[in-house]
Formats: sequence, C-alpha cells, structure tokens
Amino acid sequence: MKEKLQEYDRIAEAYRDSKGLSFRTYIEEFTLFQLLGNIKSLDVLDLACGEGHYSRKIKLAGARSVLGVDISSEMIALAKDQELLHPIGCEYLCANAAKLHTTFKVDIITGMYLLNYAKSAQELFQFCKSAYNALKPGGIFVGFNDNINENPNSAPSFLKYGFEKTTPSLQKEGDVVRYTITNEDGTTFSIDNFFLRPETYQRAFKKAGFIGFSWHGPYLDPKQKENSFWDDFMDYKPIIGFRAVKPNR
Repeated sequence: MKEKLQEYDRIAEAYRDSKGLSFRTYIEEFTLFQLLGNIKSLDVLDLACGEGHYSRKIKLAGARSVLGVDISSEMIALAKDQELLHPIGCEYLCANAAKLHTTFKVDIITGMYLLNYAKSAQELFQFCKSAYNALKPGGIFVGFNDNINENPNSAPSFLKYGFEKTTPSLQKEGDVVRYTITNEDGTTFSIDNFFLRPETYQRAFKKAGFIGFSWHGPYLDPKQKENSFWDDFMDYKPIIGFRAVKPNR
C-alpha cells in the first residue's frame, strides 16, 4: 500500500491534467450527471476524489455540501489549493475510502474509478460497505469503473482518446488492467486497476446491503452524436457507470 500511495502522489499533477481529455467531458462527465440526476440541496461524499475535479463540478451543480476523500495526500493538496484559489465550499479529507468512518450521513456517494482498485472480493466489499454506512436510507451510490463486461480481445486502440488499456487476454480475478494515459501536452503516466468478475460486483453490493445495483452507459453527449470520432469508444465501451441504492428502512 505504501508503494501505491507513493505512485498516486507522484502522478497527482499529471492525473489532474488528464481531466482535460475530451472523453472526460463528452462521455465520463455527461454519463455521471445522467446518473446523479437532480442534486440541488443534497449532501454528497466524493470517494476517490483525486484533485477534486468532480467534487467542484458537483458543488457548482447545486449540491448543498461536498466532501471529497482521497488516499493520496498530494491529490488532496491539489484539491485544497483549488478551493483556496476559487472558494466554492468544497471540503477535502485524506483518508482510505475502504476504512472511512463518518459521523454524518449523505444523500449521494460518488466513486469515480474507486472500485476497480479492489484486488479481491473482500477489498471490493469493504469499499461497498464503507459507502453503504455513509449513506442515508434511500441514498444512492454512483460512479465509474473499468468495463469488466467487455472482451479484452476485441478492444481497439484507444490512443486517439488519450489512453491505452492493456490486460491479459484470459482474465482471472485480481489481474492487472493497466491504463497508460497521454495528456494533451504529451505527458504520460500509468494507473493499475484490477479485474474482478461481474458476479463478484453483484455479490459485494448485495452483501453490503445495497439494492438495485446495475451498470449504466457510458453515454455520449448528444452534442457529439454526429461525430464519428467517438465510434470506436462507443462500440467497445472501455469504461462504464454504475448505480446502487441503500434501501429505506
């Protein structure tokens, strides 16, 4: 874990800059806000918030409060710097999302690429249970993930979108899924995710207490629907959204 923390700290600025890639806006952001729906006057916990990119966007979209949580101190430092430069009311905490204990409950939890850091069914369950415990009854957990439903052998190159995705052709639980990202300035960095089977996700969410766990999208912003540039991305769908609900009880 110490080596992973050092890796996240090292790539913090490059990761922040990758938010400028066009797929982030026209697919990732568009899909996330489709899943979120109306967030005005709601309390949001943004797990794996990175440098606060979506924490800020969610707050600007009308959320009453936003707390961003990330395990990387450098990511949190960048997020706090942005809040100091352009204060909008976001708060940030450096903590492990799998071991988070809050004294409050929120309406919505977001987890952008949080769950695919789990190397095992137990680690995935810990992420899910942590989110469940922080939600109010009826609250939702939404986010993005590596698309584990796609066959890696049929994947095209995604280099024109700013990244490449490599993984064993015959995937087994815990296998590395490596994303090598190239920013617009030519800077490159890699992030290792981990493959777990779809049924492992279903079991983890159910065991944590969630209902209605489902995969969604990704969806392309209608403004880009006539742009053939996105055909490979939308035909294969390397990433995917998810949504789950904490029951009212």
